[in-house]
Amino acid sequence: MPGQKASETLRRQQILKAAHEVALRQGLDGLTVRAVAARARLSHGLVLFHFKRREQLVSALLDRVLAATLSLRIAEEVAAIRNPRTRLRALLQQEVDRLSRDPKQVRLFLEYWALGTRSSTIRGKISGELKHYRAAFRTLAEEVLQAEAGRFPGVTPNGLAAIAVSFINGCAVQAMIDPDHFDVGEYLASVQGILGDFPMAA
Repeated sequence: MPGQKASETLRRQQILKAAHEVALRQGLDGLTVRAVAARARLSHGLVLFHFKRREQLVSALLDRVLAATLSLRIAEEVAAIRNPRTRLRALLQQEVDRLSRDPKQVRLFLEYWALGTRSSTIRGKISGELKHYRAAFRTLAEEVLQAEAGRFPGVTPNGLAAIAVSFINGCAVQAMIDPDHFDVGEYLASVQGILGDFPMAA
């Protein structure tokens, strides 16, 4: 029945939302069926009806975590910037700002990353999303290289996109480690200062 199917879908989303909240507070070790049921204000049995085992809940929650960390949505004001390099820099700042505001989300992503060393399914899903995230930067990287080829000798669009994502991920980890002293502007200025006169290999 369509109505019953919709109701089950909504209930499943309610459970996953509660699971996400529990995991953000207590990590994956604290993600138990009982804790999720309490957070969602549902019976233990109803959670088990939708997710037969804790492992199913952990696996299903990964999609929400990846959507929160590796889903690129370019802000209108960033997309409107005409200069390609300035636009890429603004996008880097947008993403670092977004991820540094939620260090618990980054920590949870890293917990899944560690879990992926023992689970090929989780590892494959994370790798796929990382590739999509990096690919989203490729078009901007191509535009930068077309506009300023002389500034990036020997750099490919894939290489520039990979560097952009590496910078974002590194900043996100640093913001998680030391949120009180993390400053996006300082990091961007530091990188520019370090690499401004960096000698390129022949």
